[in-house]
Amino acid sequence: MVSERLRMQVLEAPRYSKEEFARRGDEIYERKIRPQVTPNDEGKFALIDIETGDYEIDEDEVTAHDRLVSRRPDAQVWVTQVGSRYARRFGSRYRPLA
Repeated sequence: MVSERLRMQVLEAPRYSKEEFARRGDEIYERKIRPQVTPNDEGKFALIDIETGDYEIDEDEVTAHDRLVSRRPDAQVWVTQVGSRYARRFGSRYRPLA
């Protein structure tokens, strides 16, 4: 079930191009968040407001989102996963053996 806040966030128009959004999110993650995460954070979601640098980390993406937007209602949220280059993956992880 998607929270009401998450649904409202999705409806807001982004203020940046996809490329600028990703650049800002990745830069904040590498500079501010990555040095502070621990092995216990592996696999958790990191949600980052790309305008302020505020962030939340949680196992549950919606919980992290709700905490972040409760502080920053106009947040432009970038989502990544600790220890992974991507927050989500489509398709299989493994290739069949030839």
